[in-house]
This record gives sequence, structure tokens and C-alpha cells, in this order.
Amino acid sequence: MAKEAISHAFDRAAKTYDAHAQFQRDVADWLMSEVASDLTGLHFLDLGCGTGYVAQQLIERGAHVTCVDLSQAMLDQAKARLSSTQTRFVQADAECLPFADHSFDGVVSSLALQWCTELSHPLKEMKRVLKPNRQALFTSLSEGSLYELKQAWAEIDQHQHVNTFCHTNKIKIALQQVSPWDNSLHCRQFVIWYSSALSLMKDLKGIGATHVDGRSTGLTSRETLRDVERYYQRFAQPDGLPATYQVCLGIL
Repeated sequence: MAKEAISHAFDRAAKTYDAHAQFQRDVADWLMSEVASDLTGLHFLDLGCGTGYVAQQLIERGAHVTCVDLSQAMLDQAKARLSSTQTRFVQADAECLPFADHSFDGVVSSLALQWCTELSHPLKEMKRVLKPNRQALFTSLSEGSLYELKQAWAEIDQHQHVNTFCHTNKIKIALQQVSPWDNSLHCRQFVIWYSSALSLMKDLKGIGATHVDGRSTGLTSRETLRDVERYYQRFAQPDGLPATYQVCLGIL
């Protein structure tokens, strides 16, 4: 089952995640720039909390936070980071949340929902558990992310080595389905610079982003990795090798 594979990938990466997650922190900071600075007494849901980076910012602003993740190992890392009486931790699936309707004053989710098969499902759950006239915010990767790595691999074989993400139009449609009269979507490009393609792939492994539908089985040879490196060099610029991410920030 895909969700079990995704959960296991993040379980394996839980202890290395923070060392490889600068991009994820940059995106989380963008999301948090849209959240009020004073959350005193409010109860927030952090959906796909990872190691607790967003939850920590919510707590610092005065919120009580429920951290939810599919990966128990990620939740364990979040517990070690937060150790706060303002926090509780729940292992759950974003598409089937174990909370009553209208349970939270706010919901946030950063770079987690792209792992769901159908984006409208977790968005419906986020809206369901949100109190009336409150806000839910999420970030998600969209089509075009990591196109350099995808093109480098395409020179080698026909297997899928890099995930394909939703087109922006599909994200807009999902938002319209869930919150037709009150939603917004903002898109932004992030470029992270690397000294080598191998460094990028180590970061992806370090954060647990290794589950790819349709990936070929078996080990990747050193010769193949050298070929990936050679083809990736076509994208070289003065700052190094770019890894481009297309990120959408949705508000409902």
C-alpha cells in the first residue's frame, strides 16, 4: 500500500530530516508569514507536522497545538523538539482525521498534502475540523518541481525516478470543490543550489522523499549515478546546480 510505503520512508528519515530540510523550513516560514503573530489561547492543528518546526512557531505565538503525522517516528522527533504542555501528538491519516467537526481555531499543513492521492480529500477534512469563520492554510508542491533532476534521469531510462506533482489548475479545482466562495492560491518558485546532483539526492533521501510511484526496483549502480551527474551538469550556473521547486500556498 502506497501510504505504508510513504510512512516507512519518513520513519527511516526522521532522525536525519532536520539536517536536510532547509527548503522545507523556507516554505514553512512563507506559510507562517500568513498566520497571525498572536495566537494566545487558540487551538491549532499542524497536519503533517514532521519534526515540529511549524508547531514550534505556533507555540511561540501562544497557540495550543495538535501535531498529526502519518509517521510515528516523525512524531517522536516532534515530541523531543517541543516537550510542551501546549502540545499533543496523534498519528493519523490526513484523509481521515480522528477529530470532531469544528475542533480547531486554525489548521496549517506545510509540504505534506502532495503525498495524498486526491488533494480534495485532506482539504475537506481540514475544513470539517475547522471552526466556522476560521482559516486553514497549506503549502504543496506543484508540477515542474525538480524538473532538472527529472530531465537528467530521462536521459538514462524510461522509469520514473522523480515524483510528478499536481498541476496548479488541479490545486485550484480542489480548493473550489472544498471552499467555493472563500479561497485563495499563491504560487512561488524556490531554487536551492547544490554542488552536485548527488547532494540533492542525499537531501531527498535525508527528508524521506524517496517514495516514487512506478519506480523501478533494484539498486542504482555507481555508473548510473555518474551518468545522472553528467546530465545534470547541463543546468550548471555560476551559483552551482539548481533544484527548482514550484510551491503553492492555499488558504481556505
